[in-house]
Amino acid sequence: MGSPAAVGQVAAALREALALADAADREAASRLAELSGAARTGWVERPPPGRPAGDATPAVVRAWWAGLTPAQRRWLVLHEPARIGSRDGGPAAARDQANRLLLAGHREALLAARRSAAGERGRRRIDRALAVLDGLAGRLAATSPPRAYLLGLDPRGDGRAIVALGNPDRAGRVLTYVPGMTSDLADVPGELSRAARVQARCTALAPGAETAAVLWLDYDAPDFLPEASSPAQARDAGPALHRFQEGLRATHDGPAARQTVLGHSYGSLVVGSAARDHGLAADALAFVGSPGVGVDRAGALGLPPERVWSSTAGDDVIGLVEPPRDLAGRAVLAASPLASAAWLLRPDDHQLWFGHDPSDPGFGGRTFPSGRYGHTGYWEPGNPALDGMARIVLGR
Repeated sequence: MGSPAAVGQVAAALREALALADAADREAASRLAELSGAARTGWVERPPPGRPAGDATPAVVRAWWAGLTPAQRRWLVLHEPARIGSRDGGPAAARDQANRLLLAGHREALLAARRSAAGERGRRRIDRALAVLDGLAGRLAATSPPRAYLLGLDPRGDGRAIVALGNPDRAGRVLTYVPGMTSDLADVPGELSRAARVQARCTALAPGAETAAVLWLDYDAPDFLPEASSPAQARDAGPALHRFQEGLRATHDGPAARQTVLGHSYGSLVVGSAARDHGLAADALAFVGSPGVGVDRAGALGLPPERVWSSTAGDDVIGLVEPPRDLAGRAVLAASPLASAAWLLRPDDHQLWFGHDPSDPGFGGRTFPSGRYGHTGYWEPGNPALDGMARIVLGR
């Protein structure tokens, strides 16, 4: 007979395995039902009449999709993947299928371009782009749970992607994680691992409860500190994040999920700006390593202040700086790494780059602790901030 602790560990592992098996069974049942319907109506069918307008709400898109036959849905995924893959209000499974087709198409286009590329420099550039897409494709092909869903893809420029771990249409709790400065398509595997750590901690704390974690990188994140000193890119991202969260509400099966939106660093400004200017379909907002969220009080974010959370590590330099006040300051900032920007040390007035420090009690929200892991260590296994994020997602 093992020790009580060992028995408890085995029991917890069994509960987790059963929860994963139950989620897989429900996913398989849904797909079999669609295949059965397609078999009854026939695989080949004319394109469905009409499409929702480009500015149609996610709820309208969802209602349109629900009125299609399985064969019509299949036709749209195969023949109009760009339309389906990016449409908030479309089910996660259909968006995933469409975006995987787009990913394969982008990769084939790059391979063709490489074959005809003139010069080693051009081939190296294409090889770098291929490596980025292959990294994403590798995670999507992984068979170990949780299953990844590609909900958005745009390889242009720095690249954008939305990737869910677990099906957000079925999970009772859904986390949307918005990363910060310098994030681009090449960073998706690393940023996704942060979302995965929160999801795994949720599973450990609440075995049997299904949680989906979404990496939302559907905005142009600042590449350099002078860009990050402006709220413009966060403001531009607001409508897209608003629509995405509305889409999660519209496509969810059964009772509404508990939705949490988490922003790190400049991503916290994206979340705050979207909540302030457009509203977010969320039950909780959480910020880590924030330079300010665009408001001076938690109550300005559209949720009750007790649903707004923040954490800043004691050694996170984000809490030590204020924005440059003139062009000369911008020039110095451009040449200085954040960690050495001692000349920008701010007075102890709790004012950061973009408003009152959300981790200060005077902001009016709630806080959770973090160990001294710097600006990027909130997801480290030993950091209490990881437990804090998971408990917010779970509503505990």
